Amino acid sequence: MQDVVLALLAKKPSHGYELRARLRDTLGPVGEGLNGGQVYVTLRRLEKAGLAHARVVGQIDRPDRKVYELTLAGRDRVTAWLGELDWDRAAPTGFHLKLAAAATSGLGDPVAIVGAQRHELLRLLAAAQRAALAEPDGSGAALLLQGSILRLQADLRWLDACETHWTTTQP
Repeated sequence: MQDVVLALLAKKPSHGYELRARLRDTLGPVGEGLNGGQVYVTLRRLEKAGLAHARVVGQIDRPDRKVYELTLAGRDRVTAWLGELDWDRAAPTGFHLKLAAAATSGLGDPVAIVGAQRHELLRLLAAAQRAALAEPDGSGAALLLQGSILRLQADLRWLDACETHWTTTQP
């Protein structure tokens, strides 16, 4: 979250409410679960770390507002972050270990666990597809939802491979 907020501040100095709105616009329905307080906590942490600086801006008919802007250290950090070649969830290692543990311990059936996971992924896929249909074509949120849909479809194919493996390797 910190790096995303820094990137948003790189475009222009902003106050917390404005950043929350920009995040919601960018994420679409995916951002609905975003805790608004998290943005303010993140801004305070960035300021404390010297990555952002706040200044108070007076307003005529409203309370004063804190506007945050990037420091040079913040700009360096967001530039480095944008250049990183990482990918979240490169391999579902935790789920694979769960299947192996279930089989080894005899406390669970890997095929049943795969089936339950498939049911959940199908539910998530249907929700993502409905949300994508509700988004305007070409929006950033539609693109994000398309990525979620493709990822869920790939995960479902991998579950098919898991089911085949555990069906053929069990006595």
